[in-house]
This record gives sequence, C-alpha cells and structure tokens, in this order.
Amino acid sequence: MAFVDVRDLVKSYTAARGQLEVLHGLSLSVEQGEMLAIVGASGVGKSTLLHVLGGLDAIDAGTVRIGDASIGQMNDEARVAFRNQNVGFVFQFHHLLPEFSALENVLLPQMIRGLSRDEATTRAIELLEYLGLGGRLSHRPAELSGGEQQRVAIARAVANAPRILLADEPTGNLDLHTAEHVFRALIQLVKASGLAAIIATHNMDLAARMDRRVTLREGTIVEMD
Repeated sequence: MAFVDVRDLVKSYTAARGQLEVLHGLSLSVEQGEMLAIVGASGVGKSTLLHVLGGLDAIDAGTVRIGDASIGQMNDEARVAFRNQNVGFVFQFHHLLPEFSALENVLLPQMIRGLSRDEATTRAIELLEYLGLGGRLSHRPAELSGGEQQRVAIARAVANAPRILLADEPTGNLDLHTAEHVFRALIQLVKASGLAAIIATHNMDLAARMDRRVTLREGTIVEMD
C-alpha cells in the first residue's frame, strides 16, 4: 500500500441549492519522497482534496490512509491531533505572524508542540539557513521580500518534521523569478527529508518538474503525461 492511499473518496458541502458534491469516488496514491502536482482550474476541488488529506475536513465516504493512520475514520479531535503531528501546510498567503521575526515564526510551532526553546531555536536556524535565509533570522515579515516570506513559511511547515507536506498554490503570489527560487528551495527540502509532497498549482512549468502530475475532472483524479 502506498504511503498516501485514498480510495473511493466522496466529499460534499451544503450549498443554498442543496448538497454540492466536490469529490466523487476519487482514488489516489502517493509514495514517500514523491512530489505530486495537482493542476486544474479554480473550483475543481484541489483545495478540498488538500483539506481532506490534511485532516481539516471530514469525508462523506471512502477511505483516506496516510501511513498507518486512517484519517477518514477519525473524529474532529483525532484529526486535529493527527494534523499537528504529521502534516505541514504551505498556503498561497504565507500567514506569518507579523510581530515576530523569521526565526520566531519557525520556532514557535515547535515550542507549542513541546520542544524546549533551545531545541526549537537550533532546528529553526538549521532550516532557515538551509533555505538561504541565514542572514534574515531577526527580520520581521514586513522586512522580507515575498519570496523570503514564503521560504520562512516553508521552514515553518516542516519544522515539526511532518510526514506529509501539502501546498496550495505556494508560488501563486510571486513573480516568475521569485517563484522559481521558492520552488527550487521546496524541491530541495522535500527530497532531503523524504516527505510525501502534494502541491496544487496553476503553474504548468513547475508542475512538469514534479514526479507526477494529475488533474481533477468531475471530482475524480486523471493522470497526466
């Protein structure tokens, strides 16, 4: 069985006109160390799938397994615990805490999880230096470029050594040159850590450089060449 194993997934939302089914019998597998691109127009269900995989949303039917955890069967409390221990998220907007430095933004999630400040600081510095931000540790988000902010967000996402990284349009707000720089850093980090990474993107050039590419069509996965 693949590290990420999704079978016959159904997910719907309540809308004004009744139930809106977004994912319909979707199946997907991703191995550890694999980077999967999900491409497609807005509204096809990319974000919904990431939310399900990350334990943010419950499912209506089917199975969702990540490693030995069956998150599709978990209640809200169990999904929160699973997400905190196993999942790293990177969003289109970096969502850094503006009053804290780059270093503090990366060490805080580790301290919340229970690491000492010294341990968290060491890990945060290692990650930020690895991503080329060793000279920006004390800078607050407003003092960083867009690409630097997103690299801090990536460091924060992997600070607690998650087993899976989910990224929703991580370069969507960046110019082409900056997006390339951020994407190279993301690839480097994923390959070094052996994460399973699932990345939703509109950027076909970036998607083409990942291990596999899929799209969503009528709520199901379609493999791309």
